[in-house]
Parts: sequence; C-alpha cells; structure tokens
Amino acid sequence: MGASPNPSRYAYLATQLLQEYGHPLVAFGKQTGQIGDQPITDEFPAHETFDTVTLYLNPQHQETFVQPILMLKPKRVIFNPGTENPAFEQLLRQSGIEPVEACTLVMLRTGQY
Repeated sequence: MGASPNPSRYAYLATQLLQEYGHPLVAFGKQTGQIGDQPITDEFPAHETFDTVTLYLNPQHQETFVQPILMLKPKRVIFNPGTENPAFEQLLRQSGIEPVEACTLVMLRTGQY
C-alpha cells in the first residue's frame, strides 16, 4: 500500500523487488500507473486474499485503511520505516494479525520475507 510510479520512492523499489523474487502482488496507490509490468490500482482490493500487507503510508494516511485492512485478514502487516503506528499495530494484534516493524527491502534481500 502506497505504491508509486516514481522510481525514487521505496514503495516503487519494493514492488520491483517483490516481482523479481516472484511474489504475487497487488500494487495499491493513490494514483494509477505502472511499476515495470505491474499495474498500480487506486481501487482497494477488498475481495482478494493476502498473506502480507506492506505499508508505505504514514500514520495519518493509514486511518482510512485501518478497517479495510483488518477485513482483509492478512497474516501480517509490515510497517516500513516512517509508517510505525502503535494504535493500529495493537488493533492488528487484537485481530490475530502480526504487525511487523521492518523494511520490506531488507527482508526480501536477507531472506526474511
């Protein structure tokens, strides 16, 4: 979440790396576009199943998506640097979803993803 067609953004780099490592994904952002072969959608993927949600949205921009993410019931939500949100993380724990404060790029490159 927070995908951007701007190649200087970490969300762009993470999307590329997720593709490179063969992870199926939905790139969700505030505007449509492309990251390599991956389209960016601006429609929340409410009817799909996800193992992981990785956030590139600051806490203020997360508010709109707290309930929709909880309804997705992913196994975990990764809070990349700058996205940490203790209140949201607590809600995730209460819902049986693991909050992870980490960098998706580092996790992928070190085999921890």
